[in-house]
Amino acid sequence: QPVERRNKTSVEVLTEMAKVYGNVYSLFAGTNLMVVLNGYEVLKDALSNHPEVFSDRPDIPAITIMTKRKGIVFAPYGPVWRKQRKFCHATLRNFGLGKLSLEPCILQGLDTINTQLLHLHKERGAAGIDPAPLITNAVSNVICSMALGQRFHHEDKEFRTLLNLMARGLEICVNSPAVLINVFPLLYYLPFGVFKELRQVERDITLFLKRIIKAHRESLDPENPRDLVDMYLLEMLAQQAAGEKDSSFTEDYLFYIIGDLFIAGTDTTTNSVLWILFYMVLYPDIQDKVQKEIDAVIGSHQAPSMTDKGSLPFTEATIMEVQRLTVVVPLAIPHMTSMTTEFCGYTIPKGTVIIPNLWSVHRDPTVWDEPDHFNPARFLDQDGNLLRKEYFMPFGIGRRVCMGEQLAKMELFLMVTSLLQGFTFRLPEGLPPPPLQGRFGLTLAPSPYTVCVSPRSSISDGTEININY
Repeated sequence: QPVERRNKTSVEVLTEMAKVYGNVYSLFAGTNLMVVLNGYEVLKDALSNHPEVFSDRPDIPAITIMTKRKGIVFAPYGPVWRKQRKFCHATLRNFGLGKLSLEPCILQGLDTINTQLLHLHKERGAAGIDPAPLITNAVSNVICSMALGQRFHHEDKEFRTLLNLMARGLEICVNSPAVLINVFPLLYYLPFGVFKELRQVERDITLFLKRIIKAHRESLDPENPRDLVDMYLLEMLAQQAAGEKDSSFTEDYLFYIIGDLFIAGTDTTTNSVLWILFYMVLYPDIQDKVQKEIDAVIGSHQAPSMTDKGSLPFTEATIMEVQRLTVVVPLAIPHMTSMTTEFCGYTIPKGTVIIPNLWSVHRDPTVWDEPDHFNPARFLDQDGNLLRKEYFMPFGIGRRVCMGEQLAKMELFLMVTSLLQGFTFRLPEGLPPPPLQGRFGLTLAPSPYTVCVSPRSSISDGTEININY
């Protein structure tokens, strides 16, 4: 039975195939067997109820060449991964609270964005601006502060170089002839074109990060860890003091963890913020309603804080509804079976690539009413209180769930409330709205768009917003 493919994204096609072949079906990519999991019940059963079977990662040559199967995101499932992830998860949670909280850092970045938006508003007016570079800088600086202990000025040459290298490395791996490395790994060593460029990008990123790790080692104060690198170096020392032999905590492993944090923490959060602004522009009535709630709860002269989160249910519901409709990693990152298993009436061999279709869960008509419609109210009860729904899983599910979930939620909440407190965003007059489909790379990004920015009263009257650092 043919499946309609016209003008549909790959994710939509995979989701529609489930209507024909069931929620668990297989297909071949070349000679590789892949099993696609669709719908909430199937994903929960596989990833939450059978994590020992479904949490491994496939060996994808282009990724393996870049990550050496180390770090957290792309590393294979096993005791080394569990120890490293446990450490990183606990450390990331520290950045959500106490003296290491990243809230002041996020607000500082938003202060910079506000200044830039005012400047661009005066400069560009009705012509509109591209919000992507501003958001990328702010999000990247949060990762820099957390991992490397330093913020960079948005025009800092070294910072710009690092961001460009990371972005270029990803672009080459995902959208260039370098994808052929996955079929013919020896192509990586070709002395020309994108293959040569990829090796140079890898060398440059390595030099940059290893220089920063060395500086941390030389200035380490065990009583006052500044960031994730310090905390990792202290864990290395603790394991050495305890006589741990063959510990996986090494500077080499740390290097790949930092790379993971940039790759996993920049693109995803940036695109989430850009999707939310995009929907606010498409639905000005919802934007107005969010702004009214922010005005009533926070006012116009106080910077938003995480303590306001519980008092802004409609704002929260709006963020969640955009995340539901635009899962930024719609097919998660491929999993792999670590053993042969019986699942949903099928025998799935060891080493099978598993594609968890998160998109299908968020568009499932059996759990969502009119799933293709934008409706923040679906996350509110009749009294206007926020509803938690188990089939809302923008950060994944199971052992491979996003370890930066708490940090990402903090960034999304503070960025969206701050931007909508200070500015109104509209489409430039006379321009058609950009396509809703977005673009697929490692994440689902909105198509580039332009917005007109109008300062609201707190910003335009020159009043300073109080930020409690």
